[in-house]
Amino acid sequence: MTATAPARGGGTLAGTGSLVRLMLRRDRVKLPSWILGISLFWLYYTRLVPKAYPTRSDLDAIVSMMGGAAGRMWTGPTYFLDNMTYETFIPAAYGGYLILVIVLMSILLMVRHTRVEEQTGRAELVRASVVGRHAPLTAALMVALIANAAVAVLVALMMIADPVFSTGGSLLFAAGCFATGIAFAGLTAVIVQVAEYSRTATSLAAGLGLGGAFLIKGLGDMGHEHGTLLSWFSPMAWPQQTAPFVLDRWWPLAFSLAFAVVTIALGYALSARRDVGAGLIAPRAGRARAAGWLGTPIGLAWRLERRAILWWALGLGFLGMAMGAFAERAVPGEMPEALLQVLGGAENITAGYLAYMGIFMATIVAVYAVLAMQGLRAEEAGGRGEPVLASAVSRWSWLGASVLVGAAGVVIIMAVAGAATGLGAASALGDNSLIWDVTAAHLNHAPPVLVVLGVAALLFGLLPRATGAAWAVVVYGFMVGTFGALMELPDVAFDLSPFEHAARMPLEEFELAPIVVLLAVAGFLTVAGLVGFRRRDLDIT
Repeated sequence: MTATAPARGGGTLAGTGSLVRLMLRRDRVKLPSWILGISLFWLYYTRLVPKAYPTRSDLDAIVSMMGGAAGRMWTGPTYFLDNMTYETFIPAAYGGYLILVIVLMSILLMVRHTRVEEQTGRAELVRASVVGRHAPLTAALMVALIANAAVAVLVALMMIADPVFSTGGSLLFAAGCFATGIAFAGLTAVIVQVAEYSRTATSLAAGLGLGGAFLIKGLGDMGHEHGTLLSWFSPMAWPQQTAPFVLDRWWPLAFSLAFAVVTIALGYALSARRDVGAGLIAPRAGRARAAGWLGTPIGLAWRLERRAILWWALGLGFLGMAMGAFAERAVPGEMPEALLQVLGGAENITAGYLAYMGIFMATIVAVYAVLAMQGLRAEEAGGRGEPVLASAVSRWSWLGASVLVGAAGVVIIMAVAGAATGLGAASALGDNSLIWDVTAAHLNHAPPVLVVLGVAALLFGLLPRATGAAWAVVVYGFMVGTFGALMELPDVAFDLSPFEHAARMPLEEFELAPIVVLLAVAGFLTVAGLVGFRRRDLDIT
């Protein structure tokens, strides 16, 4: 790789405008889908909550849940409990989820337009023209700014148009979403200078960056109803500390903007100290002789995917531990009727809660399944799959090994998440048998995730550029599983979701028939994808 030379006929930012237009053109489908999807996601929540909690008593019923340490881990500081209304409750209880999705959009966007471009070699070709040293990073940051501004504007307009929300609080909430998205775009701008590969950069930004920020915020918020000093060290806490519709204070966003400025400046400084395509931390040299298993398709697939599986297992393990401990709060008399419907009724609310956690974790692990296939798509698009297939490795072996390793990852992550959730519940309720029961319940929901993996494999085999369409199955499953009962959807709507067929253990007894059918569907989709991949040309872009 060669170092970046000063642009001919311009400064370090020469060509930035052209690169912004190029990035927007390349993302002309993906970026509007993110923006509209996030906006509709928030509109959905603002319309659903009044239906789920129609009376004042319903809102009062969840005060004890939200005010506890486990509840504060998710909602953050509980300023809204002093005046519990839809206006104060919705942004506090669900705003964190919206910000989480916005941050993910920013991370993926920055990695896609920086590290992926260098990894595929396109960045070097671009920089060979009249393009300044810092133009690519600047263009990526400007696209991130445009995307986050578009989301913030739509969120603000939707809330202002809703008579539930006041204008001032709506603008503050939207500004918090924007500032947090830009803050993590800046953090990702630093990380892409350090890591040489896009998978590593994404894992660091989403795992250590976002996951670490959430963990710090959660631990800090659990310590006090308005958060402790620890939570103020997390970028995820600053927008929640604005307390929109309660205190309406703008000054915490100064931390977000300062964080963005510092990280962006650091990203520029680090960018000037490395070669194009390289990272500041060079990959560790491998052994002189590779292990025998690495010379097989499954060995290669495992080598590429093992770190992702490890990070996902650790992350969902911590999440499961916290959510399992929350089972102590699952008391029927303290929950509104709408929430009881989601948890399977009031007869055994603890078992219903743990059963719902199995479905909830399955939808999260389905995100890993889609990302695993998109990682294989990146290998093909980047031209790294072609040398492998030019050897004695067949197309069936290459794709089949990746699907097999992805399936193993699904089972491993679900098992770890289930064991951790069971351990948390056992610690809270004093029943050690819950460890095995909840682990088995989570593994019972692995086949639906394998169906999602099969859908992604089918799309990869037939329409590789549409592999990301598998996200629709994940989103649909989450919406139906979480809010289907509240919305009184017809049975056919539940039947279309793969997550709704396995028995809700431990609330229900294990059923073999749905598992066999789900595994058969997953196998059929995978075989169809293998056949399609064998017949099509490689798509290198």
